[in-house]
Amino acid sequence: MEQLTQNLKDGHMQLLEVPFPALGKGQVMVRNHYSVISAGTEGKTVKDARLSYIGKARSRQEEVKKVITAAKTHGVMKTYKMVMNKLESPNPLGYSCAGEVIEVADDIKHLKAGDFVACGGQTANHSEVVVVPKNLCVKINQPEIVKSAAFATIGAIALQGVRQAELTLGENCVVIGLGIVGQLTAQLLRASGINVIATDIDQNQVDLAKKNGFKNAFNSNDDAIGNVIEQITNGYGADAVIITAGTSSLEPVNFAGEIARKKAKVVIVGAVPTGFDRKHYFKKELDLRMSSSYGPGRYDNDYEQKGHDYPIGYVRWTENRNMEAFVRLIEQGQLDLEHLISHQFNFDNAKDAYQLIVDRSEHLCGIVLAYDTTKELKRTIQINNKSYNATDVNIGFIGAGSFAQNFLLPNLKNENLINVATARATTARNAADKFGFDGCTGNADEVINDDKINTIFIATPHNLHANYVIKALQANKNVFVEKPLSLTKEELEEIAAAESKSSAQVMVGFNRRFAPLVVALKKELNDSLPKAINYRINAGKLPADHWTQDPKVGGGRIIGEACHFIDLCAFIADSPITKVEANALKAANNLLDTVSISLAFENGSVASISYFSNGSKALNKEYLEVFCGGKSIVLDDYKTMDIIGKGKKTIKNGSQDKGHSTEIAEFLLAIKEGKQLPVSFADCYNSSKATFEVIEKITGA
Repeated sequence: MEQLTQNLKDGHMQLLEVPFPALGKGQVMVRNHYSVISAGTEGKTVKDARLSYIGKARSRQEEVKKVITAAKTHGVMKTYKMVMNKLESPNPLGYSCAGEVIEVADDIKHLKAGDFVACGGQTANHSEVVVVPKNLCVKINQPEIVKSAAFATIGAIALQGVRQAELTLGENCVVIGLGIVGQLTAQLLRASGINVIATDIDQNQVDLAKKNGFKNAFNSNDDAIGNVIEQITNGYGADAVIITAGTSSLEPVNFAGEIARKKAKVVIVGAVPTGFDRKHYFKKELDLRMSSSYGPGRYDNDYEQKGHDYPIGYVRWTENRNMEAFVRLIEQGQLDLEHLISHQFNFDNAKDAYQLIVDRSEHLCGIVLAYDTTKELKRTIQINNKSYNATDVNIGFIGAGSFAQNFLLPNLKNENLINVATARATTARNAADKFGFDGCTGNADEVINDDKINTIFIATPHNLHANYVIKALQANKNVFVEKPLSLTKEELEEIAAAESKSSAQVMVGFNRRFAPLVVALKKELNDSLPKAINYRINAGKLPADHWTQDPKVGGGRIIGEACHFIDLCAFIADSPITKVEANALKAANNLLDTVSISLAFENGSVASISYFSNGSKALNKEYLEVFCGGKSIVLDDYKTMDIIGKGKKTIKNGSQDKGHSTEIAEFLLAIKEGKQLPVSFADCYNSSKATFEVIEKITGA
């Protein structure tokens, strides 16, 4: 299938052949009939991508700050490569579409193949096939209105603005800005029995509103506009003003203050600044409100991605119910979108549509892309069809996100790369092209079941690790899996059972063992003596809604990351863990991510791990001290190491190196030579088991 993408580095757009996206739990796969281009939102994205690097930096100052922080940690060259990796990746466009359901997840009961749906959100792209979560799609009962229903996302944005205004029958509302959202807002207000006054600085948009039956549509540049609105509202002023314009000017919000009646509501839907003049807002006690996109549920991962609905008795209008209400109004004939569609392009000519938006060479409003629904689509992409020797290391890769592309895949470029699977179609194709895979897919099982593949790398979200590891071992394929090995003790035991029956091996990506400074540290120690280890990790705060904090997806930061530090202490002690103790700081948000861990080892060694998330990010992340046989070794953030004995020796790295490249090289070498993997399964199992014991200690479970 094809998907419209844009390169963020230079703005280049193309229809990229990609595999079908992965269909996950609570999701619906849809073959698009139509998708809608948002001239405002998407137009800005396209223009920003075509800016110079300096222009990009000016428009994305928060991202620049993150880059500077990353450079301090990873070094300038590594950070540069990470930034280029992001900029050079194909970026999908679009967020509103409609089409026919071709497949649903097993837990979807209200939709079936053959139904028509309107879709919204970050995966409702300009693509021949999309996969969307159930709360971001609504059923279309009349397939003949599918083109109009493709506007459902934009319609929900307009509808939420109307709801925020809380108007009642017969009241007056001024709409400022008559782009597609403003035009839809005006129609929704009229359908609700509200007297609409529509304004815009573009006479073409004013004329379009008049064409759609709004006699009180005016050019807001007219000096008499304030007097006109006062007359229409019988001298009272507007009961509400809804701003749907997009501009950097303060004019819309100040104008709203002038024309609103006392105690009126001003609702901001469009992208406008809010640093308004105080005079009118203060004297009239105006109620200034923001409208959050499609409505309640927007930006809530539990609602959008996991499908947890809000009870209708408490939240009457969610983003899904807003989308549904908009579609029903179209079906009932209360909204007319045909006159709002200024342009329709075949999907093959999508680039022309965006050029029209950039050039603004003619009047435009609603822009629709129409798809050829008779075309045969390919689910997977085969780029090369090479033959391979079964005795070589032939690799499949599952989960090629930013971490994999920055830290793992660059170390595999000279290997036999057969197939890569990721949930997002553009990511799969980009990884295949960039690193030289023969093919790409959205279905991980295709990688696991590929007879040509004998070694599988897994770098998916944490909750998928155990399932893929077990399947790969059952298929007798060697596995490299990023930490953690599993999210539960039960999964860990299932993996152990699968490993014991398999002819293949599995290794967890405990990369810190392979860091050059850790290798040097080990050489300095007397293996026959017990060690005292103190490891402080200034982990930094993560939001409570970050995916790694989700117990069912990321497992929390102890399982997801602290396992690294437990394993490294066991590696340095060179002895099995015999005892685990732990205490956690009780945070207000109930997150257990500031933890003190104490480990005892069979050979008498001890370790203290301080995993703290409540400190300043200005402090280096990792600080390791090892005491053994009259010698003290201090490793500071994998950049410098002091060895203090009879004298003092300092070793410095040119840049931070946590061992990723060496780890992969040794993993592959062991497979090629038929040897045990550099981190044995026993070590992986024991470190994982100790991590679960930490959780038991701090939760009391």
